[in-house]
Amino acid sequence: MIEVRNITKHYGSVKAVEDISFDVNTGELFGFIGPDGSGKTTLFRILSTLILADSGSATLDGLDVVRDFKKIRKMIGYMPGRFSLYLDLTVEENLNFYATIFGSTLKKNYDLIRDIYSQIEPFRKRKAGKLSGGMKQKLALSCALIHKPRILILDEPTTGVDAVSRTEFWEMLKRLKESGITIIVSTPYMDEAGLCDRVALIQNGKILQINRPGEVVAAFPFPLYSVKSDDIYRLIEEMKGLAGVRSAYAFGQVVHLALEKERAEPGWIREALVRSGHRDIEIKKIRASIEDCFMELMAS
Repeated sequence: MIEVRNITKHYGSVKAVEDISFDVNTGELFGFIGPDGSGKTTLFRILSTLILADSGSATLDGLDVVRDFKKIRKMIGYMPGRFSLYLDLTVEENLNFYATIFGSTLKKNYDLIRDIYSQIEPFRKRKAGKLSGGMKQKLALSCALIHKPRILILDEPTTGVDAVSRTEFWEMLKRLKESGITIIVSTPYMDEAGLCDRVALIQNGKILQINRPGEVVAAFPFPLYSVKSDDIYRLIEEMKGLAGVRSAYAFGQVVHLALEKERAEPGWIREALVRSGHRDIEIKKIRASIEDCFMELMAS
């Protein structure tokens, strides 16, 4: 459904997107996972025909993003990272406006957005600017769907909303995928990667890896431990300087410690921490997360 070949986009000396290629299958939920500034928004704006790439090509359902941009705009739903609806219009007025643009009506495609819109319909007379973050998110998604698009492009749709709204939003995406819509979504939240069919890990405008979330995690090549002591900051700094330590990163109240394979047994870590004066030491072997994999790929 989406084919991207060698797309590059620079802003002066800044390499926003660098020689990116990937495919998205029909009916797939495909995620771009990476921090702010990694190139996700630039790539999505190119796919949405809002900006031109410096080089490379991209097609959506066989249509070229440059040559066929008018046709593409009719077949995609685009939800930018920043809320961009009309703040002085009500929920209902925004929906009717966007439906009219695409020659449709709220009534005609109500079945498509029912599950989402039903949650904000009691507030249909409220101005969009007065909605909470979660309700704005649902309204924006409803407007992106009101013309029954074949492809949905969502740029960091859950940024800035509460955890409950994030969970509800991904449940909505799952139902939309089951209806046959192809979805491409970006997020800075590593925990959302596991909710996608496949993910592309992206950093500094380059794709580090594309795979199924489970396969990304399964491919983590080093023994990994969760380590805790009475002085986390000193623990991190000391671990980074030890031979046999691949990486040491803070994860909440613990440190995730990746060891070189020849030093896989953690007994020597405990001994080193005791000699250094650490107390309340806890060491547990753990399974890598997407974030662990991402940090390892960045360091490679």
